[in-house]
Amino acid sequence: MSQGTIGLLGIVVMLALLALRMPIGIAMLLVGAIGFSLVHGLQPALHMLGSYPYGYAAVYELAVIPLFVLMGNAAAVSGMGRDLYATAYAWVGHWRGGLASATIVSCAGFAAVSGSSVASAVTMGRICLPEMKRYNYDDRLATGTVAAGGTLGILIPPSTAFIVYAILTEQSIGRLLLAGFFPGIMLAGLFVLTIAIWTRFRPELGPPGPVVNYRERVRTLGRAGPMLGIVIATIGGIYLGIFTPSEAAAVGAFLALGYAIWRRTLGGENLQFVLLETVKTTAFVFLILIGALVFGPFLALSGLPQQFAGWLISFELPPIMILSCLMVLYIFLGMFLEGFSILVLTLPIVIPIVQALGYDLIWFGVLMVIVLEMGLISPPVGINVFVVKGLVPDVPLAKVFAGIMPFWVAMLVALVLLIAFPDIALILPNSMFK
Repeated sequence: MSQGTIGLLGIVVMLALLALRMPIGIAMLLVGAIGFSLVHGLQPALHMLGSYPYGYAAVYELAVIPLFVLMGNAAAVSGMGRDLYATAYAWVGHWRGGLASATIVSCAGFAAVSGSSVASAVTMGRICLPEMKRYNYDDRLATGTVAAGGTLGILIPPSTAFIVYAILTEQSIGRLLLAGFFPGIMLAGLFVLTIAIWTRFRPELGPPGPVVNYRERVRTLGRAGPMLGIVIATIGGIYLGIFTPSEAAAVGAFLALGYAIWRRTLGGENLQFVLLETVKTTAFVFLILIGALVFGPFLALSGLPQQFAGWLISFELPPIMILSCLMVLYIFLGMFLEGFSILVLTLPIVIPIVQALGYDLIWFGVLMVIVLEMGLISPPVGINVFVVKGLVPDVPLAKVFAGIMPFWVAMLVALVLLIAFPDIALILPNSMFK
């Protein structure tokens, strides 16, 4: 049996294990170890299993993962989400569809301290959905807004998806985090524009809320101050070269914990929640990374990624057409697979193609994260849709999926804009590392 055939068989077995609901990290570890032993021998495989997991998990730079996760969990219990929504509500709540726009703005703000789409959707959904229901917002607009706004959690830094992508592709974590900032702001703006257009033609979907006087609006800005301070300290510190990503994560976690203590929201059950969720999320991500560390060398030794890249490029298609095909493939995969699974399964095969085409891997990482965002709200598996459905059990699932479609189109527009104008993603990292 040729090495390429072994690699292809390994992918088939991997997909079968995932279909049987085996955790992605364990499936990659198992298939990678067995495949590596078939290609390279049993002793090298045992040596890899004995040394790689600890040696990899003990790397200092990976401290960025638990620290950013801790920062997001502390922010979730500190009341920052409610403060952000109150600020956005005061400034734009009186527009037609204003409560939905305020939800998007507050989701974008909370994404800057959480790094998780599910956490953003749950936190902001609990705050925003009752308000929109109180003002008779259509269920499609209300649920679609929360589901789509939550996806900003993996695009606006700090993003766990960017960190995993950086590790798997050996790119700079700092550059990737900065690369997601302007695309995240652009996508949030496109979501607000989508709401404005939707309610312009269907005003009954999102009636305006009460007008808040100017003095009260200014006062609410102070409530958003802690979140803004954490964002400036972390992302601004990375951009200015004051902190490494790990140091910035430590500073952000310290500030978020300090704010939660000051607000007296970190006692008892909340402290237990913050610590347990941080440990569970960190263990989940590390298991995936260790599995990918074993599965990746197996695929590389099989030669399958290089063969596939050579086969695809042999068609002599324009690079933009190959890139478009990859994006369509990722959109399709996002309908059935979870985002992290897509990352770790496809990157070893796709990255050689992207490099052969001459595309920037930082820019491609932003495209990938946006496509993963689209998967988070795409039927039939869209995780964020089911998260929102859990918050409003009386709303039919079909209505939630109907509500996300205009936002899905906005994501597609963002993807096209980033392909046409790569500098939207690259201007910050390039200016930092000149």
